[in-house]
Amino acid sequence: MKVALYAGTYVKDKDGAVRSIYQLVASMVRSGHTVVVWTPDFTPGEDGMVPVNKVPAVPIPLYPDYKLGFFNASVERQLDEFAPDVIHISTPDIVGRKFLQYARSKGIPVGSAYHTDFPSYLSYYRLGFAEPSVWKFLRKFYNACDVTLAPNESVRQRLTGKGIERVELWSRGIDKELFDPSRRSDALRRQWDAEGRTVIIYAGRFVLYKDIEVVMNLYQRFADDGLGQTVRFVMIGSGPEEAEMRARMPEAVFTGYLTGTALPEAYASGDLFLFPSTTEAFCNVVLEALASGLPSVVSDIGGCMELVRRSGGGMVARAGDIDEFYDACTKLMQDGELFRNMRERGLAFAEDKSWAAVNGALIDRYKRMIAAKALG
Repeated sequence: MKVALYAGTYVKDKDGAVRSIYQLVASMVRSGHTVVVWTPDFTPGEDGMVPVNKVPAVPIPLYPDYKLGFFNASVERQLDEFAPDVIHISTPDIVGRKFLQYARSKGIPVGSAYHTDFPSYLSYYRLGFAEPSVWKFLRKFYNACDVTLAPNESVRQRLTGKGIERVELWSRGIDKELFDPSRRSDALRRQWDAEGRTVIIYAGRFVLYKDIEVVMNLYQRFADDGLGQTVRFVMIGSGPEEAEMRARMPEAVFTGYLTGTALPEAYASGDLFLFPSTTEAFCNVVLEALASGLPSVVSDIGGCMELVRRSGGGMVARAGDIDEFYDACTKLMQDGELFRNMRERGLAFAEDKSWAAVNGALIDRYKRMIAAKALG
């Protein structure tokens, strides 16, 4: 196959969605297919696996770490020259819509992945009134695709409930050679001044829609109960709320974004994973944590809950409820048998989630779409 892939960002390890896209591209290349990527957000020289074409872009207001791209005549010429057999769209933005229109005009099959639950972000920016209009746009966009790919069953049901048709599952995998408990580092724990403490890891962007207020309040709850010296919060990532988080969590370790083997080493060097976000479609970070041997404490809304409940690798707390998050963390800290059982369940769950199997199924789906188009 010749696959044209559009992604709103293609900066390696920037977030869970991009890691999934990189894995999909790698699986396609290993299977002998040709992939070309178009994106407004890419670091030249970062990855030589496939050709990457940058589209014109400007920073997104309220979301400056990401860019809004534009489709112009040069992008269309590039697509014409490549002559793709199938188009994969990872972001339903202005350029994604143009890629969809291009596919429809040329009779090229097109699949789109629902990576990010954008509508759920709106309420965090006091824009909840716009949600019906956003869903109207998404419904029109996805229903013009041959297939819309949801990361799990709960998201599939959410999309079909919004009137989106032809929704199928494309789950997420894990690189077990990368994310593994064997990467645990005593030296890193010493660097964190965490010897003899329970290390609570958070990994993600420092933004309101990740429910970081819960993280900050939980940090304060441990301090208020006199348990601040028994834990060490390690915050992996960055974002617009970092200054406030540093001010309210003065004893926490802030690592910045981690890439390569530094990220799995940090996971494995922790003890618990805390991720209270209610806006996740799949929640790659929880799967990475489970594969690294960390029981996870998550909210009862969103894709994280489904992963934890299916795996038995952690505990679910009511969204926004500091008492429930605190109780879950302290129970895992104090009950050694519960901790070990959940750790082992999480590891077992992650063991058979290989990217080769997950992406192989999608590659086969795209082959069938191409064959169906050829038959008319």
